[in-house]
Amino acid sequence: MDYIFVARSKKGDGFGDDPATSHFVAVPGNASNILFKHKITKNEWRKAVMDEAQGGTPNPMTTGDIVFYVHGFNNSQKTVLERHRKIKKGLAAHGFKGVVVSFDWPSGDVALNYLEDRDKAKAAAHQLVTEGIALFARLQEPDCRVDMHILAHSMGSYVVREAFDDADDRMSVASQSWSVSQVMLMAADVSVHSLDADNSKSSSLYRHCVRLTNYYNPRDEVLSVSAVKRIGVARRAGRVGLDKPPVEKAANVYCGEYFKKTYPALPVDAQHSHAWFFDDAVLMQDVFYTISGGLDRNEFPTRGVTDKGNLALQAPPG
Repeated sequence: MDYIFVARSKKGDGFGDDPATSHFVAVPGNASNILFKHKITKNEWRKAVMDEAQGGTPNPMTTGDIVFYVHGFNNSQKTVLERHRKIKKGLAAHGFKGVVVSFDWPSGDVALNYLEDRDKAKAAAHQLVTEGIALFARLQEPDCRVDMHILAHSMGSYVVREAFDDADDRMSVASQSWSVSQVMLMAADVSVHSLDADNSKSSSLYRHCVRLTNYYNPRDEVLSVSAVKRIGVARRAGRVGLDKPPVEKAANVYCGEYFKKTYPALPVDAQHSHAWFFDDAVLMQDVFYTISGGLDRNEFPTRGVTDKGNLALQAPPG
């Protein structure tokens, strides 16, 4: 089963592109799309996720792991499900035995919907708080050793940042001691400045995670286009990385040289330059090391050091 938390309206046998009450679905492995008939109760979904989380990564400090995927803009539900399954397969190939779940917010499936999607993303952050973060916060018990991690792509990073900021404004969540382990941003469609240590927008994000990892690629053509649509007012963290020096608990992983060597075909395909993460075994191995927590961020075999002293994705020796 594939466990998806859907924040879209019902449309025919499936879901549309308008915001709506949350639906919790368990999609059979032989299904090619997310359908309304896959819906189960919230309690059934929560129990199934927690049961499947057991095992996780080979970390003696935890009994299981949940990786929560938050997709970006211009994603149809079919694309969301395909990428959800690629993450599952990619992590399992390196030994992950936990569960991957996805938050499916109502983004469109055409590029011209970019600005509309951004408005919907901000609204969706509220549901990620009330039905996702708050749900996890309530499960935090002294004997609960299941780690939760967030893997966000593109505008999904904006949804996550807004959700953490919103969570601290909600008494029902803020009054509880809660945190996630690893937050990983791929091709983050948020401004570099918004992830600075002194920016109030991300203070909650840093406060409630163990580490934030930002994977960035200067050859990401989609983020270049998105900057133009905003009249170029802000550089994107997924294209140029974090400001230096980054926050102490942040890992800034440069992927430009690796992408150039691994995918040398020119001209750079815009969509591939933005979404190659889902199909890349080395990137998924790096994500696995990140959520495992067994190695220091500077000791991953999937990382090297550039001549500028920052971390860079690389194929492991051998």
